[in-house]
Amino acid sequence: MATTTGSNFSATGRRKRAVTRVRMALGPGEIKINGRPIEAYLGRASLLQVVRQPLELTNSTDRFNITITAHGGGLSGQAGAIRHGIARALVRMDETLRPALRKAGFLTRDPREKESKKYGRKRARKRFQFSKR
Repeated sequence: MATTTGSNFSATGRRKRAVTRVRMALGPGEIKINGRPIEAYLGRASLLQVVRQPLELTNSTDRFNITITAHGGGLSGQAGAIRHGIARALVRMDETLRPALRKAGFLTRDPREKESKKYGRKRARKRFQFSKR
């Protein structure tokens, strides 16, 4: 679900169990997640790079202040969800960016989720050790 109000653009991003709400407004390029700066929240350089990919692809790293609300999942899933939400908000802002973001795969929701554990098993598919005697 994506909405727009004036110069503000918002969208929802999802990955694994993580869900994020992304709000973009014109500004110098500050990114805050749950009220904290992105570097303090994510920490790892690889996750920071994942989040900034759609902005770098569209040359808009210094054009928007981005406010993000993230919950569920772990940091890696949240980073993927943020990337998905930012890409959707960018398309909401400018429809001409859609082909580039689509080609890079940022608009596709990654459907992979953890398979649930089955009864009589250790995990979803692993069995207990078999003993003949």
